[in-house]
Amino acid sequence: MNNTKTQTKIIRQGEYIAEIEITLTYTEEDWFPYLSLQEAEKLDNLRLALQNNDLKTATQLARIYRLTPVTLTA
Repeated sequence: MNNTKTQTKIIRQGEYIAEIEITLTYTEEDWFPYLSLQEAEKLDNLRLALQNNDLKTATQLARIYRLTPVTLTA
């Protein structure tokens, strides 16, 4: 019997953070949940899009945020 669970994965690439929804599959035979090939490809495509600054593709796959440094002034 297979059970699935949707989980939010956070990926950091350079100045960007991405929140992507993935589906994990649980089985009674396995100790840990696993990703389907399609879910793994979705993560790879997101990482590649962020590496290439292809924000159009990245935003189709996930919610994208830009990191900005915090500076404290005295």
